[in-house]
Amino acid sequence: METDEQGRPMSEARGATVWLTGLPSAGKTTIATALAEQLRGEGRRTEVLDGDEIRTFLSAGLGFSRTDRDTNVQRIGFVSELLASHGVIVLVPVIAPYADSREAVRKRHMAEGTPYLEVHVATPVEVCSQRDVKGLYAKQAAGELTGLTGVDDPYEEPADPDLRLQTHGRDVAESAAALHSLLKERGLL
Repeated sequence: METDEQGRPMSEARGATVWLTGLPSAGKTTIATALAEQLRGEGRRTEVLDGDEIRTFLSAGLGFSRTDRDTNVQRIGFVSELLASHGVIVLVPVIAPYADSREAVRKRHMAEGTPYLEVHVATPVEVCSQRDVKGLYAKQAAGELTGLTGVDDPYEEPADPDLRLQTHGRDVAESAAALHSLLKERGLL
């Protein structure tokens, strides 16, 4: 029988959803991917629910209106809670720009007794626009894109996240380590 880091059968390992929210190009997916690799190396069942992949497969057809963004977040929240309730550490690097939408996901987890952590990947918009991993900031500046979260569409920063990661001036390994420490502190590893 496969066991976790503490020698518990994997079927008894406690799952959780870790929602990484932040601006586009903040480093959410990079951090989640690095942490997932580490957790899998420790024998933990881990999944990354990447926002771009979810939009392709689970939320195809949704746009970027507030209603569509809320629907997307709720769908991801449902899937993450389902996986977490079965012992999976679910890392969710999804912008989720609206506080009330993120809070609805947290409440669903609480109602089901499933641990939920909100992590704010707090990278300033100036740094994100320099990184511009997907070219969104360049397209917005050229007038080819509107509704860019944090630029010409709102982003409501978490008031009281479980962890606020300042990624500028910190490498990916340091950010992933800080998140790993949070999971340990909360008794989830």
